[in-house]
Amino acid sequence: MRFATRMLIVQVATQVAVVAVCAAVFLAIGVQQLREEAESSALNIARTVAEDAQVRQLVAAASAADAPPPASELRAGPLQAYALAVTDRADGLFVVISDVRGIRLAHPNPDRIGEQVSTSFAETLAGREVVTWETGTLGESARAKVPILPPGGGAPVGQVSVGFEPASVFDDLPALLGGIALAVGAAVAAGLVVGLFMRRRLESVTLGVQPEELVALVQTQAAVLASSGDGIVALDTAGVVRVCNPAAARMLGLAEAASGSSLSALPLDDDVRRALGGEGAPGGMVIGDRVIYIDVLPVLRAERTLGTAAVLRDRTDLIALSERLESVRTMSDALRVQRHEFANRLHAATGLIDAGRAHEARDFLRDLAGDGGTGAPEHGWTSGERISDPLLRSFLGAKAIAAAERGATLTIGEDTLLWGQVAEAEDVAAVLGNLIDNAVTAAVGGDRTPTVEVTLLDDGDTLVVTVADSGPGVADPSVVFAPRNPDAATADAHPEPPIDRVHGLGIGLPLSRDLARRRGGDVWLVDAGGPASGAVFGARLPGVMTGRAATASQEEKQ
Repeated sequence: MRFATRMLIVQVATQVAVVAVCAAVFLAIGVQQLREEAESSALNIARTVAEDAQVRQLVAAASAADAPPPASELRAGPLQAYALAVTDRADGLFVVISDVRGIRLAHPNPDRIGEQVSTSFAETLAGREVVTWETGTLGESARAKVPILPPGGGAPVGQVSVGFEPASVFDDLPALLGGIALAVGAAVAAGLVVGLFMRRRLESVTLGVQPEELVALVQTQAAVLASSGDGIVALDTAGVVRVCNPAAARMLGLAEAASGSSLSALPLDDDVRRALGGEGAPGGMVIGDRVIYIDVLPVLRAERTLGTAAVLRDRTDLIALSERLESVRTMSDALRVQRHEFANRLHAATGLIDAGRAHEARDFLRDLAGDGGTGAPEHGWTSGERISDPLLRSFLGAKAIAAAERGATLTIGEDTLLWGQVAEAEDVAAVLGNLIDNAVTAAVGGDRTPTVEVTLLDDGDTLVVTVADSGPGVADPSVVFAPRNPDAATADAHPEPPIDRVHGLGIGLPLSRDLARRRGGDVWLVDAGGPASGAVFGARLPGVMTGRAATASQEEKQ
């Protein structure tokens, strides 16, 4: 049996029991009131009869005689006629008048006149009124006994007994019972209707879930929300936050007390608020220094919409890792190209030697030693004079080749001096690669000769980088590092606030800055540039360098 049904049965049974007890109490009170009314009526009638002057005189005369009057005389006497008249008018059972000896002077049954009364009359002769229920010759009755005093006063000379039979006393009882029964029926019916309504309301509020199931749901929800690494924010149809697990509160920078607050009242950016409310397209956005993907789904049960649930996934580390892997892939491709190019040049040198052209072969090898075999067009790329780390030289060589394919020239600044070895190649490649790619994009889009200049310095374990381009500069420096949607599929359909469309496409610059700041460094705009020069970006990466490179003997100048 369902919980709501059990509750309905218990509720109705309780109501029936309460109503039954109340009905019994009301019935007992009603019966008691009818008994008291009958006793009061009998007493008043008896008093009236006992106060009648003729009755007092006749009873006093009968009591003073040595013997009571004959029964035949009494049956036709005034007392009998008076008693019968009072009985008829009062609709009573009897009016009995007796003398001091207890002899009936008047009685509804003429055959009983002249006989002694069947109940005690001692108290009335003592001057006390008696109201009681007794059984006499006419059966049980509610009766009142009042003493009759002589005309001049003195000791009682007789009594008047007035009685009402139970049937007449409880004539109003059926009506009383009917009223009580009607009230009972109405109360039970009302209770049943209310119980049915409450049952329906309970099942509507709990969506038909029983209490045992609710316990299991709460346990499951607590376990899932506490253990899930994803953030979950559930909103009802009124936009009130009903669930905000610790992961979501951490991602959004909210207190865990966000549950119960309106979404509009939470300290969130408008873009984030719209995304949580399901008004925007699903995708990612930068919240603080994290890249968060938000998916919003409707919550339905029994074809009823309960609200929405937003699932927040932190993809910062994943995207940063993707950037690093892309940099590593670029470096691998560059090394492969360089190896192939170097092998071709060696083959060319071998051919010159085999042809007896040793002088030309010597000049060719001297040039080859000057650029390290990469074919980079600018002096100092790979000579080891300014950049000692071979991995970084290869990376810059690959970027130079990629820039040349796009029509730009990548050069090393004259102030470059890097003797240390790169210890964190992935982070350096991610930050430096993003700055160079942005600079190349800006340079090829400008009106000047496309050039990009990279300057690198090391200070202990810290790498300092500046990247300058010949592009048109940054129109609005305040939005270069602004958070933006990393989901390219939705970027056109849901445009972001105005940003620089050359520098920092996608989320490269925010992520680069985040990566640098995690190390205690930073990425910043040194010079926004303008009509006379392009933009200059700087980066400081602590902890990415180690030691100083020992120059190999084969790199010494001839």
